[in-house]
Amino acid sequence: SSSQMAVSNQSIVTEFFLQGFSETPPLQLALFFIFFFLYIMALIGNALIVLAISIDSGLHTPMYFFLANLAILDIGCTSTVLPKLLEILVDKKSISYDGCMTQLYFFTWFLGAELLLFTAMAYDRYVAICHPLHYTTMMSRMVCIFLAGSVWAISVINSSIHTGLMVQLTFCGPNKIKHFLCEIPTLLLLSCTSTYLNNMMIVIADVYFGVINFGFTMVSYGFIISSILKIRTKEGKKKAFSTCSSHLIVVTIYYTTITYTYFLPGSGSSMDNGKIVAVLYTTISPTLNPLIYTLRNKDFKTAVKKMFPFIQ
Repeated sequence: SSSQMAVSNQSIVTEFFLQGFSETPPLQLALFFIFFFLYIMALIGNALIVLAISIDSGLHTPMYFFLANLAILDIGCTSTVLPKLLEILVDKKSISYDGCMTQLYFFTWFLGAELLLFTAMAYDRYVAICHPLHYTTMMSRMVCIFLAGSVWAISVINSSIHTGLMVQLTFCGPNKIKHFLCEIPTLLLLSCTSTYLNNMMIVIADVYFGVINFGFTMVSYGFIISSILKIRTKEGKKKAFSTCSSHLIVVTIYYTTITYTYFLPGSGSSMDNGKIVAVLYTTISPTLNPLIYTLRNKDFKTAVKKMFPFIQ
């Protein structure tokens, strides 16, 4: 086709340049060590969660099953972003076109899956607190597997559509990504061809992942909180709330940062803030999740002590 010919005469971008954080070497080195430390912490923390939940039969409940899924997603998310970030902090700042698309694919996949998983977890807490007598039937093994399977499947389809549309675009000129990772909003700014379809899909995905999911999560919490308020004893109130509070903290951090990135792009200063926000959900969240979920949890502490008797 003639349009293809016209495009192929221009230089096609084979690699992108990722703009890291700072140009000053001492600061870059400091950032390298900070991110390296956080990455190791995230890997160890989340691997421990998966291990403890697999080994300890006391943790074979829906809540921990979803937590193990979240830990796997956290490992995936940080491993998609951080190794490359560590590389651009000390070495070359480029990423190949294929590398960029691969990162975009996995990053979008894990991000979507995490939002869907939060909804499944909120539903689990809703059933546990509002329908405790029917919990074992409403959250049977099959239901849990179905929910988790849907989370993974829907997010894979979503990511495949976004990445498929991105691969259709032509990048012929500017190849400097004002970010430390390949994500949809920053890449669309560099396309030489129309991004109309991509933007349409982003709107649809935002409505589904952001608005609808967030709605479900909030409705679950509405029911949960009104249920907790009806509990007569102070001790009962406290116990019910403690199983939800950690989840609520994580969801709040996550949705605030995602909303900031995907719903409010475009303002001039938002690039640097966007980077800081991305650090929150690619590095800080996965590092904190294991801590938030486990430090406040007796069953979990018991499980870890069983695995490592020398930890007191």
